[in-house]
Amino acid sequence: MKSFLICSFIFLGIFGQAQEKKSDSIMITVFLKHQQDKNLAENQEILKANKFYETFPPASARVVSWYVMMGIGQVVTVKIPASELRNFNLSVEKTAWKAFNTEFYPTYDYKPIWEDLKKQNSKK
Repeated sequence: MKSFLICSFIFLGIFGQAQEKKSDSIMITVFLKHQQDKNLAENQEILKANKFYETFPPASARVVSWYVMMGIGQVVTVKIPASELRNFNLSVEKTAWKAFNTEFYPTYDYKPIWEDLKKQNSKK
């Protein structure tokens, strides 16, 4: 019984580490909504004064996509180490506020799933 428990703990430890490695990063989509009471030049001045382009996104983030949505603002999807979530949030709070209203959404890549479903349904 004792050896079973030891083996179980070793297995759970190894399995737990493997799971951690798989889930050590997260994707987040940020809506940077233009504050429409300001024009583009005013927003650019705020971003420049706040050093937005030097600070956002932080070095730990990998930009997956960055789009401008006319009439709304910018939509940025990044992949970051989970441990960097606070730093990522601070990079937005310190630099984007006053120029943008912000919204954050946890994100995952659905495209490979969609492609698989499309293949499966085309075979029927």
